[in-house]
Amino acid sequence: MTKLKMGAMYTALTIISLVSIFPFIWMIVSATNRSVDVTRGRIFPGTHIFENLQNLLNQVNLVPALMNSAIIAVGTTVLALFIGSLAGYGFEVYRSKKKDIVFTILLLSMMIPFAALMVPLFRMFASISSVIPFIGIDTLPAVMLPTVATAFLIFFFRQSTKMFPREMIEAGRMDGLSEFGIFLRIYAPTMKTTYAAAAIITFMASWNNYLWPLVVLQSPGNQTIPLLISNLGSSYSPDYGVIMLAIVIATIPTAVIFFFMQKHFVAGMMGSIK
Repeated sequence: MTKLKMGAMYTALTIISLVSIFPFIWMIVSATNRSVDVTRGRIFPGTHIFENLQNLLNQVNLVPALMNSAIIAVGTTVLALFIGSLAGYGFEVYRSKKKDIVFTILLLSMMIPFAALMVPLFRMFASISSVIPFIGIDTLPAVMLPTVATAFLIFFFRQSTKMFPREMIEAGRMDGLSEFGIFLRIYAPTMKTTYAAAAIITFMASWNNYLWPLVVLQSPGNQTIPLLISNLGSSYSPDYGVIMLAIVIATIPTAVIFFFMQKHFVAGMMGSIK
């Protein structure tokens, strides 16, 4: 490749990168400006970030919303990884025709949009509320439970399990480990890159989940950060500087997690086992 072609390629990649990252840069810059500056399209940093932060804390309950989102995201991620990996491991290691039929039906369920399931789910949790109040309507577990067993994660772990060495399973059985012990002591540590990739995907989806929490959470004290940001934007005269600051704060946890786990994420998505 000639120097001219390489220069053209790097120039094109630089332009594409700048276009891709510009919305995030503009979001951060807008968080330091007043609302009027944001509406005017100011692209230079301002000096109003602490003023916007004070206004944000005065207008909404930011810390409880962050705590609610963290509880939901972490709880959903832990449960989803355990259930999804256990199911994917079982479908692949203990294969049979009947299990393959069940797995096919499970994959078909991915074609059903979540919006079509909201009314049945809401009625189900409304019925549960009178029997088991702590997992009924307007509770954090009600947000978590519908997403702890997803067809995507089961499919993801099953596909990754195809590359898991069967000799390790046989060795564990010869050493006297139970099947669940093999899963915990051999399979789970070996598939750490797959777990990392699945954790990032699940955490980000749970943290940014908006539609189902909007339906099932009714009291202000149970608001999550996406609901809080939506309420900020639905006022008669929204303060865009405050809104942008809230979005920046809401983006930090997912950005930090992805930054520290990106190597494992790439390896997990490519299916490598270490």
